[in-house]
Amino acid sequence: MNHVEHIAYDMVMITLSMSLIVLAIILFLACKKKPVESEETLPVKLCARAHPLMEIDAATDGFNPRRIIGQGRLGTVYAGTLDKEKEQLVALKRIHPFLVLSNAGFGFSSVLKWLSLAQHPNVVPIIGFSEAPGERVIVMEFVHMASLDFYLHQNQDGASLLDWNKRFRIAAGVARGLQYLHEVVAPNIVHGCVKSSNILIDVNFCARICDYGLNFLAPVEKRGIVGYVDDEYWSERRGGVATKESDVYGLGVVLLELLSGKGCEGGLLVKWALPLIRETSFSELLDPRLVIPSDMKPLVRLAKVVSACVGNSRKCRPSVAQVATILNNLETEVCL
Repeated sequence: MNHVEHIAYDMVMITLSMSLIVLAIILFLACKKKPVESEETLPVKLCARAHPLMEIDAATDGFNPRRIIGQGRLGTVYAGTLDKEKEQLVALKRIHPFLVLSNAGFGFSSVLKWLSLAQHPNVVPIIGFSEAPGERVIVMEFVHMASLDFYLHQNQDGASLLDWNKRFRIAAGVARGLQYLHEVVAPNIVHGCVKSSNILIDVNFCARICDYGLNFLAPVEKRGIVGYVDDEYWSERRGGVATKESDVYGLGVVLLELLSGKGCEGGLLVKWALPLIRETSFSELLDPRLVIPSDMKPLVRLAKVVSACVGNSRKCRPSVAQVATILNNLETEVCL
């Protein structure tokens, strides 16, 4: 091999070596594992904030009766301002003292933090709580609402404001919110008391569910829930055990209120309405304060959904996902 051939050979070997080195570097970088993200860099779900009772007391002016905006089987609701600088208006539910005493050993704060993970357009979020000896307070978003119960049964002009289109929107919204609680939040949330007074209607007539998951505070308290739960609810060994199926029953009763304009009346509404649905006597069933539409098909389908929710045993009852699918289709058909 002469001198020129030696030089050519050396150049080829150098080029080949450099290529192998570059390839090795590329493979090393490509195969190198990404560093594990620290807990600080991982997304953190927001949960309810704990507030000192003094802060709650100041927000409600010492639980001033003038600040009361609602009362129910679990407690009294006050309007208050938590952050004076930001003027954050909130709704504060003060749990009845006798229910606080009966649940003294229960993990109130843990449950509220779990429930506060629910974030959905058709759900009223829980944003805080307060826990002290003899006191339990739940802080919720305040969004200038009235309940569906108020519109349908208390306000003289309320029912006329809810035409059939709005009622289909409300029905679909409630079903979507309940489906979110049942299937998306982990662990799933059983509402426990689906009724028209626990469905708030905002200024855009969007339905939003409140008081979800709070049945643990009053599992055997019948006041305000009779007629909105199925017979199996009371026949359970411990009594007052809420399930997804009992929630669907309550949803069916709410849909029936939207159809008929009548109140639940302790379960009498279902007994009155089911025969009318089976006999297709819709002139008697539908809310007389509204004009019966020329196209009755959507209302007939809604009535069939009601019958499936309240006229069957738990084993034969549809899931909330099945109900939501039908109501979403009806909303699209009627409202768009």
